[in-house]
Amino acid sequence: MTAAAGPGLADTDLVTRLTGLVDALRAHGLRIGTGETVDAARAVEALGLADRELLREGLAATLLHGAGGRPVFDAVFELYFPSRVGLPDGDGDGGDADREVLRARLAEALAANDTAALARLAVEAVDGFGGYGGSPGSDGWSSYQTLDRLRPQTLLARVRDEVRGRDGSGRFADRLLEDEIRRRIEEFRRLVTVEARRRAAERRGRDEIARRALAPAADRVDFLLAGKDRLAEMRRTVRPLARKLATRLAARRRRAARGTIDLRRTLRGSLSTGGVPVKPVLRRRRPARPELVLLCDVSGSVAGFSDFTMLLVQALHDQFSKVRVFAFVNRVDEVTGLLVHGAADPEGLNARIRAEARLTAWHDSSDYGAALGEFTDRYADAVGPRTTVFVLGDARTNMADPNLPAVRDLTRRTRRVHWLNPEPRTLWGTGDSAAPAYAELVDMRECRNVRQLDALVGRLLPV
Repeated sequence: MTAAAGPGLADTDLVTRLTGLVDALRAHGLRIGTGETVDAARAVEALGLADRELLREGLAATLLHGAGGRPVFDAVFELYFPSRVGLPDGDGDGGDADREVLRARLAEALAANDTAALARLAVEAVDGFGGYGGSPGSDGWSSYQTLDRLRPQTLLARVRDEVRGRDGSGRFADRLLEDEIRRRIEEFRRLVTVEARRRAAERRGRDEIARRALAPAADRVDFLLAGKDRLAEMRRTVRPLARKLATRLAARRRRAARGTIDLRRTLRGSLSTGGVPVKPVLRRRRPARPELVLLCDVSGSVAGFSDFTMLLVQALHDQFSKVRVFAFVNRVDEVTGLLVHGAADPEGLNARIRAEARLTAWHDSSDYGAALGEFTDRYADAVGPRTTVFVLGDARTNMADPNLPAVRDLTRRTRRVHWLNPEPRTLWGTGDSAAPAYAELVDMRECRNVRQLDALVGRLLPV
């Protein structure tokens, strides 16, 4: 097997790889300008190619503006500066006997936490069990197929017993030991994915694989399509995002407090400068902090979107005089108090709301009409002329009455109503969606991912 990103790379190839890496990162939403690209080229010139990990850190330092883009950067770096090129020697027949031998070697490497051995085993695993197609060299390689045949997650007990046998002092408690072994198994799974992707990139082209085969950054994943792991990753961005939004809101509030020009006082002051209004006089505003109400659908796949937004608004509560949060499925209940605990345990927020709030009546399907009607009846005191209401949900009524009069009443009694819909706009009005009818009465916006939510919240939140 030949080495990869070594000193043998020609200058033209190095430039192509670096510009390709930058283009791929931009395609995944990372903001990288010409200055960062020039800095990255200088970093490559200063660091050289002999130490791949040093090169990785140097490029990350020059191209990234924060830790949020690091997972995407690492995946793209593996494609443009791989640890190896070509295929290993050997037939790679992948029989059952070979599988058991490889599993035994994998268990030993996991128990010893031998990272070099794990990297070699990942290459052997993809070579032996990941190929598909009819050609001798395989038409492609699949990390899913490799891991499905090797099943490294089933080695947990075996590795745990081996570590206990080696560690007579019992340094690890059972729970800590299992967590550590799971971390090692997950690292092996990552190495298998990197190896299969590297081979696919050699055959189909780095640019295509970087564009199509890499998972998008967490802030670009659709809320309705995000799995448990991605939702957990999104929740970890709540605090940094809240701090950024709080700074933005404070700046908007300062600008709004300046007020408009007081024409009469400005003209009077201009008499001292020959009638030229050198120094405009502003009407000073002292706006009171607005009130905010969230009305959140927590049913089905919409729950992840509502959870994230609730946690974000809770983190921004100091920016408002009052924040009240209500959750619903087909009944409405206030959950403002539960968010205090949700901030400490964000992943368990939805389960806590479903367990402690009364959100359903005779069925478990969402009913926007019933929920909106109950809100306007039971919680009329929650809204007023200073209140901005955000409704979070996909507006799918399960063919029930959308109760448009309740929405009209809500818009009449509040300062403003915004509706954030996590479904693509192209799906509004399809099936049981009442989105077009609601959109005629309130300001409905598409909000499919964290990036869109960041932009909308920063623009729509009242000051």
